[in-house]
Amino acid sequence: MAGYAVECGLKACIARRTRRYEFPDRQRWNQSYIHDLTRLVEIAGLRGALIAETAASRAFSINWGVVKDWSEESRYDHTITMAKARDFYRALTKQQTGVMRWVRRHW
Repeated sequence: MAGYAVECGLKACIARRTRRYEFPDRQRWNQSYIHDLTRLVEIAGLRGALIAETAASRAFSINWGVVKDWSEESRYDHTITMAKARDFYRALTKQQTGVMRWVRRHW
């Protein structure tokens, strides 16, 4: 379920790009209705920032590698171990290099 936090954060970044009283671009609006984190980064206009951050920080790059392949079906995967779930949570919440910290900097 923690992957939804990243998804919602990225969707907040997309919403932030929409000005008050602006009628949003239909294509961008429709594309936002996905659960693909990498694609949401692109729609939010953060691809360059992600590339820069992964190049600048090996720890962040590793954390993004853990998080990026999350999908809404992951919550139904009963083969995920406690260790893998813990690694995912840590990749999200690390103090300086966590994915959520990076997302929050951009919304």
